[in-house]
Amino acid sequence: MSELAERLEEYLALRRSLGYKLERAAQVLADFVAHLDEAGRSHISTEFVLSWAIDTTNPESSWRAQRLGLVRGFARYLHTVDPRHEVPPTGLVPRRRGRLVPYLFSAADIEALMGAAIGLRSPFQAHTMQTLIGLLAVTGLRVGEAIRLNRTDIDFEAGIITVRDSKGNKSRHVPISLSTRDALHSYLTDWGCYFPDAKAALTTTTGTRLRSSNLGTLFAEVVSLAGLGVKPQGALPRLRGLRHSFAVSALVTFYNSGADVAAMLPVLSAYMGHVSPASTYWYLSASPELLAAAARRAATPTKLGGSR
Repeated sequence: MSELAERLEEYLALRRSLGYKLERAAQVLADFVAHLDEAGRSHISTEFVLSWAIDTTNPESSWRAQRLGLVRGFARYLHTVDPRHEVPPTGLVPRRRGRLVPYLFSAADIEALMGAAIGLRSPFQAHTMQTLIGLLAVTGLRVGEAIRLNRTDIDFEAGIITVRDSKGNKSRHVPISLSTRDALHSYLTDWGCYFPDAKAALTTTTGTRLRSSNLGTLFAEVVSLAGLGVKPQGALPRLRGLRHSFAVSALVTFYNSGADVAAMLPVLSAYMGHVSPASTYWYLSASPELLAAAARRAATPTKLGGSR
């Protein structure tokens, strides 16, 4: 019997002495400890717990949350005697019915969308949609954040976009690459001169700020021109899927490059304007590729007390 299995027996005995039966909990926790032992791990990490909790054939989000919650109680017990055991934060998996499966755009999909936007009837609309799609794809901005951008929010010299008063009334600075700066500058140079008094960075053909309701119809036309359809899980291609795709792509890169995911998650979370890294962790369950990358990392043995 491994040391963790012995600690589990102690934990269950303690809880049962308080009147808990824990029949199902004992089975779930025994499975988790066996999973840890198979991976050659001696300490609990949030990353490992989450990948195990969502790796179940039961589609109900509440069951995944329950699995995570059971391990969280055990982790709290272990943490009191060995701080190297991480206690996963609450809310990583919602207990309500899970969020809708997002449409994840591949790099080829995004290229197809950018090319298809040229086919829109209005050259102005075509350039606007190309710029918007590209901006969302490379920055992970919310659609509403991109719509609210003013021209003065783009610092071309420093390469920074300022997102003001977003979710939770928080503002943040989003660094952008040179190619993104060039694309935004090209758009404003080509069309901004038609509406010199407009505050908005991206505008309609009349110089007013874009509206999400109209964008949905326009993006649906671009999707049709690009030949993209519904995913097998029933996910529909929507503009907000570009933000989901950005997050998943970043996380896959972290895992595949061997980066310290636990250290990088707060950085990505702040970049995307999430309230906490727990919101960013949700994307782990959104992509089979990401889940596989996390599983490969979780299955890689590390030295006792080591971090990844």
